[in-house]
Amino acid sequence: QVQLVESGGGLVQAGGSLRLSCTTSGRTFSRNAMGWFRQAPGKEREFVAAITSSGGTTRYADNVKGRFTISRDNAKNTVYLQMNSLKLEDTAVYYCAAQDRIYVRVISTTSAGYDYWGQGTQVTVSS
Repeated sequence: QVQLVESGGGLVQAGGSLRLSCTTSGRTFSRNAMGWFRQAPGKEREFVAAITSSGGTTRYADNVKGRFTISRDNAKNTVYLQMNSLKLEDTAVYYCAAQDRIYVRVISTTSAGYDYWGQGTQVTVSS
């Protein structure tokens, strides 16, 4: 059974940092692009960041660029999202996602581009 499990969420003050982790099991995703999405209350799920299988290419939403960093450790089956300079508007449930196709070069920024999803981890930024 394929599983993506997020961790690292929590409550943090504005300006603070958090690092989210997404650990996969049931199959290897070392040849697959992976991404992070988030969904705030009353809003649609939105793209945050994604990374190719090798980690050589990354892509970010404009509103997190320069503050968030996505990385991966294929030996640990884990993808990370380092979030710095957090803002109130970063409050959301953060989801990890993985593509089924391998060695994709063009990173998808839409939910439809991903085939596997985690259950999400809550990030709350307070003033």
